[in-house]
This record gives sequence, structure tokens and C-alpha cells, in this order.
Amino acid sequence: MAHQLLILGCRTMRDGVVVSFIFFMAAVLLFLAAAHVVPAVAYAQQIVLLLALVLIILAPVVLVSTFLISVLPGARAKLENCEH
Repeated sequence: MAHQLLILGCRTMRDGVVVSFIFFMAAVLLFLAAAHVVPAVAYAQQIVLLLALVLIILAPVVLVSTFLISVLPGARAKLENCEH
């Protein structure tokens, strides 16, 4: 089962990059929302900031893990057939 999780194709490579970008943009928007939109009621700002911090940490984790999976020996042959 773990071997199936490490299979990387053209679509999953693109999906990893897109998910990382979405996490990063969502974190930036949450930071801005916490600073300018969310009221300081019942720790609402802190909750939004915590969500933003989690997303800002997950964005590079997804990107780095996608890269590390792509440099595995079996993945290189599959990625050579991709249209870039």
C-alpha cells in the first residue's frame, strides 16, 4: 500500500504544485483576514491565524514531498513522458 502512495505521474506532480500554491494563497488571505476583517471576539483572530500558520507550513511540505517523490528512481522514467 505504501508503494502505491509513492507512485507519481504527470497529473499527481501538477496536483502537488497546485495544492501547494492554493495552501500558500489561502494562508496569505487568512493572514490578511485576521488583520483586517475578523473581529477580536472570542479568540476569533487567533483561530484564523492558527489556520493560516498551519497552511503556510503545509504549503512547502507538500511541495518538498512532491519533489522528493519525483526524484525516486522509478518516478524519473514515468515523468520523462510528461508534456511540460
